[in-house]
Amino acid sequence: MGPVALFAGGFAAGLAAGTASCTAVQGGLLVGLTRPSRSPTRPEPGPVGPDPSRSPSPAACHGSGRPTATDAIAVGAFLAGRLASHTLAGALLGMAGSAVRLGAPVRAALLVGAGLMVMVFAIGLLRRREAPGCSPGRPDPRPVVRATGPSAWAARSPARRGLSLGAATVLVPCGVTISMEVAAVSTGSALAGAAAMAGFVLGTAPAFAVLGLLLRRLSSTRLAALTEVVALIAGLVTVSSGLRLGGWLPELGGTAFGLAAGAGTRANTAASAGPGGVQQITVWATERGFRPGIATARAGRPLEIVFRTRDNHGCTRTVSVDGDDVVLPVTGQGVVRLASRPPGDLRYACGMGMYTGFIRFTAP
Repeated sequence: MGPVALFAGGFAAGLAAGTASCTAVQGGLLVGLTRPSRSPTRPEPGPVGPDPSRSPSPAACHGSGRPTATDAIAVGAFLAGRLASHTLAGALLGMAGSAVRLGAPVRAALLVGAGLMVMVFAIGLLRRREAPGCSPGRPDPRPVVRATGPSAWAARSPARRGLSLGAATVLVPCGVTISMEVAAVSTGSALAGAAAMAGFVLGTAPAFAVLGLLLRRLSSTRLAALTEVVALIAGLVTVSSGLRLGGWLPELGGTAFGLAAGAGTRANTAASAGPGGVQQITVWATERGFRPGIATARAGRPLEIVFRTRDNHGCTRTVSVDGDDVVLPVTGQGVVRLASRPPGDLRYACGMGMYTGFIRFTAP
């Protein structure tokens, strides 16, 4: 396929399948674009000391809540940073192939880091919102000083902050992103790989733009605290997904959300005997997890795992098995062949670490 066709295919994949998947994983970084709670307008120069005469109004703390040019600049910079980093990654993947691919343990560590970053943003915004300077009807005892350091850089440079956060999304790939990365690798061309990734990012851009502007607007209203709590929860879920993808967290029923994902994912199925003594197991990769979530096979015999899909656009289309990523079709099947193994458990997970499954090898 040529670059134009790959760009169109990537755009369609981003628009149809990547929107929900990527905004769920990478959208948490958008909380870093939210503007801090506004302190009452006070002159910056002057002696340092408390100013008890100022009593901020709700409008001074929360603002009007209407999108502004600064909001558009911040969100636009985020989208530009995301496009640039993914296009560069696509070019590197197309040119160097699997040499620059990120394995599951590395992606897991990046997910944990991204989740912690989102949590730090959310906690910082909540703490600023609770500061005395944004409590209407109460005097502001804080010193009148000019802000300096990283916080001032962030407050005065929404474009630079947006570019940095947007570029960082390439380190937190969602399930559909991994599928596009595999497609970029298969092109063997820097131009074709870049076209595929650029098309994909542009396909998801409308959803990111709407979400970014919504978060920027809510950050200036009385609903801001709720938004920040949701962002904190999103950070916790991202950390949990990373820990599961890396196998660093005890499992609860085979999914990242334990019983919440449905008891059907925990059903136990035994492998059947195939030709030549090769065992076979069929696992359905659905948008809500793997079914069965636990299967048993005999140790000391080779095994084929047949992953089947039906209209699946979720993260389970990418499966991390025994250190390798397997990309499944939207509808169809993919086969993973394993050599004979000793007794024990083999764990596999979706590309985002949200859902896991197990093959339990038992002694003959």
